[in-house]
Amino acid sequence: MTQSSQTNNTLAPLRNVLAFRTMLQRLDDRSAGLAGMGCFYGPAGFGKTMASIYCANQRGACLVQCESTWTVKTLCHVILEELGIKPARTTPEMSRQIQQALAMENIPLIVDEADFLVTKKSVEILRDIYEKSGVPVILVGEEALPAKLRRWERIHSRMLERVAAEPLDDEDFGHLKRIRCGDIELSGELEAAIKTASRGSARLMVNNLDTARQRARVLGKDRLALSDMGSVRMHDGTAPELRRFG
Repeated sequence: MTQSSQTNNTLAPLRNVLAFRTMLQRLDDRSAGLAGMGCFYGPAGFGKTMASIYCANQRGACLVQCESTWTVKTLCHVILEELGIKPARTTPEMSRQIQQALAMENIPLIVDEADFLVTKKSVEILRDIYEKSGVPVILVGEEALPAKLRRWERIHSRMLERVAAEPLDDEDFGHLKRIRCGDIELSGELEAAIKTASRGSARLMVNNLDTARQRARVLGKDRLALSDMGSVRMHDGTAPELRRFG
C-alpha cells in the first residue's frame, strides 16, 4: 500500500485529530515547571472520541471512557485493567499503582466523558494521578467542561492546554468521503445536502455518507444524485416529528 493510500484511509488528516495530536505533543514536550494537564472539549458528535482514540493508539496512551455509574474506585479499576495490572483492594492502593505505572513507562492518561466525574465531584483523583506520575493527563468532554472545571481550582490551574473541537470543514468532508464512499461518486448537489444536514458534526457526516453508500448499493449505482435518495431522510440531529393517528 502506498503512503498516499495509507493517509487516505486513516483519520490522521482530520482537523480535530490534528488538534488533539498537537495538544498531546505540547504536553509531552512541555518545559520543566509547566503544568501538564489538558482539556479537549466540544459539542457531542464533533469527533472528540474519534480523535482521542486515534491519538492514544499513536502515542501509546492509556485511554478510558467514563460511564455515568462510575465511582472513583471503578475509574481506578478500569485504568489498571487497561494498563494490564491487577488492581489492589483499596482505592488509595489502586491510585498509587496507576501513578507508578504511568510514571515508569511515561504513559499519558486520557479520560473521555470526563463530565461524569465532574458531575459526581470525583475529578480530583485525576489531579492526584497527574501530580504523582508527572505524565500528561487529558480530560475529554462536552462544551461546558472547561467552565465546570473552574470549581476545582487545583485542576483548573494545572491546565496547560484547553483545545476546542471544531466543526468539520470541506477538507474533512472530502477525506471522510474517500474513507466511507470511496467507490461511489456523489453529485455536487448531494454533497451539499449532506454537508448542510451534518452541520459540521463528524458523527452526522459519517452517518449520512454511510446512508448514501447503502442507497447506492440498493439501487446498484456507482454514481448517486440527490434525487436518488428519494424519501431517505438525512441525519440532521433532529428527532422525527410526532406522528398522529386517527
